[in-house]
Amino acid sequence: MKVAVIGVGTMGRHHARVYSELPEADLVAISDDDVIQGESAANQFGVRAYTDYRKMLEKEKPDAVSVVVPTATHEEVGLATLDAGSNTLIEKPIAATLEEGERLIEKARAMKKQLMIGHVVRFDPAIQALKQKLDAGELGRIYQIFCRRAGPFPTRIQDVGVVIDLAPHDVDIMRFLTGQDPIRVYSEIEQRIHTDHEDLLWASLRFPDGVIGALEINWLTPTKIREVLVLGERGMFRADALTQDLYFYENSLVNDVHWATLQTIKGVSEGSMTRYAIPRFEPLKAELQSFLKALQDGKPVPISGEDGLAALKISLALVESGRTHQVVEL
Repeated sequence: MKVAVIGVGTMGRHHARVYSELPEADLVAISDDDVIQGESAANQFGVRAYTDYRKMLEKEKPDAVSVVVPTATHEEVGLATLDAGSNTLIEKPIAATLEEGERLIEKARAMKKQLMIGHVVRFDPAIQALKQKLDAGELGRIYQIFCRRAGPFPTRIQDVGVVIDLAPHDVDIMRFLTGQDPIRVYSEIEQRIHTDHEDLLWASLRFPDGVIGALEINWLTPTKIREVLVLGERGMFRADALTQDLYFYENSLVNDVHWATLQTIKGVSEGSMTRYAIPRFEPLKAELQSFLKALQDGKPVPISGEDGLAALKISLALVESGRTHQVVEL
């Protein structure tokens, strides 16, 4: 399958590298308006470089394209790739506004092409294993999901704040793990260092079945933290997306107790801790493989434009809540 990458900054170069390693992909070209950056990537991967992505699309006619450009240009570039007849993967968020995201979805539908949004955290092996265990009922009823994503300010991000840049990852994970969208959100945001936009978020999200989501995101922490905690009847799962580890902390009071009697238990007690042996792999590689496999099999991509739009809608609601200091109903 002929593939190309538009935008070969830090993340785009990783897309090009992974495509070059996949036997099912034939990386034919890259495009970047920075000549030096584009030529460097093209030389590294032995492909042609273009400064004009439209010329690349016209000449190379790729079957699939990764769009890895600043958020403000997602709509422009994504519409062009779809118009050219290329199935398209756009790095999250889907676009800068809901209206732009809706136009991308409509264009993909009109062109009968697949549109996938790059929410790569879903493909982390610890998150994948956690999803399987939750679906199998190993936690029982879910009470709370807490996502924590903190680290230093990435100087390459200039066009959006920490919420639009990072919150789509975590609200997508909450949607993925619960199978639901929140019904209301409330957040506090602050602008402290480095940026023209907010760089700190604390938020709560309420889901229809009573699950409470909590979200901590910032560009102020001098070490990276990527953590998901899921609390429920039988204990708590902890997924570390940096180390790709999954832990389970057992509530010993429900161990060997018949399920029907759970409602009579008062309180919890510390039980055993289990660290699962999980095969490790590169999430981006798994993501791009799933994208190409869906195209080859004629099946829907695992993260649709509608999924990306839902994550953007929630993230924009978090920004609105932080600015107005009001609960936002969804």
